[in-house]
Amino acid sequence: MTAHIEIPAGFVKNAAGHLVPEHQVRDQDKLRDNVARDLAAQAVAISESMAAFKAKALADIEDLISISLERYGVKLGGKKGNVSITTYDGEFKIERALANRLSFTEEILAAKELIYTCIRKWSAGADRHLMALVDRAFTGRNGEIRTNDVLDLMRLEIDDEDWKTAMDALRDSIQVNGKAVYIRVYRRIGDDRYEQINLNLAGA
Repeated sequence: MTAHIEIPAGFVKNAAGHLVPEHQVRDQDKLRDNVARDLAAQAVAISESMAAFKAKALADIEDLISISLERYGVKLGGKKGNVSITTYDGEFKIERALANRLSFTEEILAAKELIYTCIRKWSAGADRHLMALVDRAFTGRNGEIRTNDVLDLMRLEIDDEDWKTAMDALRDSIQVNGKAVYIRVYRRIGDDRYEQINLNLAGA
């Protein structure tokens, strides 16, 4: 834990933790600091607001389910699953969705080598789109495995015994580490289509 340093008047702390006289800090550095600090403060506020929204949405949906069950004298057994609720006019739809948290065991390394063996065997005959999909799945940012792209490989119908062996190894490598719960909000577009309201900065 980093110890709190009291900063004397007229000084600022740099990234290395050193105290620097404020008059020695360039105007451009001050401007950059102000912009970064302002955006970070807004980001923290948005993050806290979204966390509060998710907690409220889960609680409200849970209350709605409980009221519905009580009306019929029913007790819910087992784990709670996906739920979809809509406004009376159908303009908005809210979904509570549960998904497995997946990781991969050491068997993923065998699966990866088997997949690349297939591609090398097919050599020039291998579809470039397939090669791109495989590369993207196993060479994500910072070397991490892209779970969704790996699962996409399992959906491919390829009539090759080596490929099928690779897919068996891939299936064996999958490990479920609990569940994640999501709240998704949709707005109706037209008569029969819903468009998700973006709550993800990456998709904005």
